[in-house]
Amino acid sequence: MIVGVGIDVVDVGRFGASLERTPALAERLFTPTERAMALNSKAARFAAKEALAKALGAPAGMLWQDAEVHRGADGRPHFEVRGTVQAAVRALGITSIHVSLSHDAGIASAVVVAEGPDPALAPGTAGRGGVAP
Repeated sequence: MIVGVGIDVVDVGRFGASLERTPALAERLFTPTERAMALNSKAARFAAKEALAKALGAPAGMLWQDAEVHRGADGRPHFEVRGTVQAAVRALGITSIHVSLSHDAGIASAVVVAEGPDPALAPGTAGRGGVAP
């Protein structure tokens, strides 16, 4: 069952100017591994973190560094969550987070879909309606 969906777009040039103007911003937003990436990749990861926050319902107190985007062996991106983000994920019963990143023509974008178990399919329920027999 889909628990939440988030999408975000970032103007790469504007984002780069913000990072130059406020050097501490990169330290607040990104892990050391992410900070070492090219600007397009950083912008896409920021979009992914924003999209994740939206999919989680924008919980207060979420720390940006508690969500890190990695590339799997198959090349697909995935999140590693910890701390404040992991707490929000657990509180919502999320069991899977899907993320897609893109950057082209000066725009970075990300879509996040958060899934959890369908309570209507839990033992003792009758299919999608969730009515117990």
